[in-house]
This record gives sequence, structure tokens and C-alpha cells, in this order.
Amino acid sequence: MSYIIGAAQTAFGRFPESGLVDMGVEVLRAALADAGIDKHAIDGVVVANAFGAMLFGETTIGQSITHRAGLRQVPVFNVENACTSGSSAVHVGDMAIAAGQCDVVLVIGVEKMCVPQMGLINSGFQDLDTMLGLVAPASFALRAKRHMHEFGTTDRQLAAVAVKNRKHAALNPLAMFRKTESIESVLAASMIVDPLTRPQCSPVADGAAALILSRGPKVGNSGRGRHVRLAASTLGSGSHERPPALSTWATDRDVAAKTYERAGIGPEDIDVLECHDAFSIAEILHIEALGLCPIGEGGRLTESGETALGGRIPVNVSGGLLSRGHPIAATAVAQFVELTRQLRGEAGARQVPGASVGLAHCMGGDIAGDTKSCTVAVLTA
Repeated sequence: MSYIIGAAQTAFGRFPESGLVDMGVEVLRAALADAGIDKHAIDGVVVANAFGAMLFGETTIGQSITHRAGLRQVPVFNVENACTSGSSAVHVGDMAIAAGQCDVVLVIGVEKMCVPQMGLINSGFQDLDTMLGLVAPASFALRAKRHMHEFGTTDRQLAAVAVKNRKHAALNPLAMFRKTESIESVLAASMIVDPLTRPQCSPVADGAAALILSRGPKVGNSGRGRHVRLAASTLGSGSHERPPALSTWATDRDVAAKTYERAGIGPEDIDVLECHDAFSIAEILHIEALGLCPIGEGGRLTESGETALGGRIPVNVSGGLLSRGHPIAATAVAQFVELTRQLRGEAGARQVPGASVGLAHCMGGDIAGDTKSCTVAVLTA
């Protein structure tokens, strides 16, 4: 168990003038300021990045960031774990504290994906083409079609996920897409893979986010507002069995069950949730697997307004991946930043009143129709 004493995030979007190291240093300094501590209090660093080596030849980015920031002679771990790179880095930092190896750990997730001069999707990186341009939208479209067939989920219920998250993003000054949508505009948008239109698919983005984890709630002058505790963090992988169950996600359920047990809570105790809505159907599948509703009822729950601000269990009040943007390695760290602000009561217009228990969920990669990695964490105030 560790405490989150500092949290920071850049805006997510397209920033051609900002490099990976620039963004990493920016959130490093902002997280230190938020915690109210000096950089010399840090005795461990974990940095997540997924595509730096592939796109720019940038390796061991963590050391480049700490060197630029003047943070020397501190152990630095570099983590890559698909979309869970950021939450895996948080998990590593939490384990370092639990093992007694570190007292104060800086975690950074940083990604640069908008590279017009490379064309990105047509840039010649076949692995990236496959991951972002072909497999992911098609595989989630198959899941959507299967869910619709088995449970009667409708196009309008899928669109309702995008509408809700755009409405939330309109309240988040750091989100990439802040213009609201209607059910009709989402359904009328360009089709990516039937039934998923463009607003139902998360955009690539540039951005960074950072946390400072500590063994105790206070270090130096830190501890502003309510103390946020990382009550449980679990990292799992899929079973990779064939044929996969397209309409449910057993890996989500398994990892969530372990996390609930470790935190001593159940889904009924969650006040606010950030989950991996890479596509509209993804949010529906994840909220079902996390126990917010019975399997097959996620579309109806979303359409009812229960997962919106003011509803029973607000989901992705940051705007989620669909609207906040999805800079791969920064995504999950930003989920923790959002929940930290919610539990401190600092989320402004998108604040969930009285929030004291938050859940962060992320999923990454695919093998045999199942995920390569899945993380679930519980934060409490």
C-alpha cells in the first residue's frame, strides 16, 4: 500500500513542437510542485512509454527525462506494456515501496503519437499499422456485433457512451475533444468498422501524466487536501484460450475480483470509475465485467444515465479515452490523476460529490482474442 502525494497531467492533443522528454520534464516538475516536495526526496523513478523506440529511436526515455530535470543517481525503470504501460508503471512503483526498496517513487507515463511528417498509420511501421489501423477497430466491432446479437444492445446505446464521455470532456480543460455530441451526430459520423463510427473510437494523442507515490501520506510539505491511498493494485494477463468469448471479458472479471478482495470492497462501494474505453463497446464490456451491472446490461445502464455525472456510478468523468485522448503510455497514469483529483475534491465542474472510493481500469494488447495485460486499482480517501 502506498499514498499518492502528487499528481499532474499535460493537456492531451496534437502538439508537434513538444517532444517526449519535454513533456516528461513538464509533468515531473508539476507533480513535485503538487506534492510540495523537492526532487531530492525521490528515491525511485518508473517511466512508461510504448512507441518512442519505434517512432523516434528513443530508448531508456526515463533516464533522458531525469537527466534533463537534474534528478541524478536515482534508479530508473522503463516500462512498456501496451495500453497498460502507465498503470503497470504505477504497479511497479507500488511494489517498490511495498518491498522496502523505495520510500518516494515518481511515476511518469509519456507518449507522442501525432507525427504528421511520418504519416503515422502509413509511416512504414507495419506493427503500428496493424495495431492501430486494422486489428483493434475490427476486433472491437466484432465484440459489439456479438453483444448486440446476444443481449439486444442497440446502436443508440453504443452511441450513448460517446455522447456521455464528450459531455464529461467538455468540463475537462485538459481533454482533447471538448465539443459535445448528440446520439444523432454520433450515428451519422463516418463509419470506421460497422457499427463503430468515428466518435466511438479513441483518438491517438500526445501527452504525459505523473504521480508521486509515498510510503506515508506526508513527505516534507506534501499532503495537501485529503490523503489518497492506493489501496490495491493488480496486474494480470489473459487466458488466451480459443475460441475467445467475444461478448464478455473473463480477464476483467478475474483481475477485478482479486483487486476487490485485496482492497476489502465490492463494486457497490465505488463512487467514481475510470475505465479503458478505447471504443464505445469497450466501456460497456468493462463496466459489466467490473460488476457495475449484470452481463449484457451495460448498454442499458449507460443509456439510462446511471454512468453519467449525477448518476449512480459516474464512469470516465475525465472524458475517457474517447474524448480526453489516448496517448498510450500516459493514458492509465492520467486515470490515476483524475481519480486523485476527484478524491481530493479538486475536480471542479466535473466533481463527483463526496467521492471517497475510485477505481482505475486499463487493458492492453491482444493475443488470440484475449488481452495481453489488464490492470485494476482501487484508490481511497
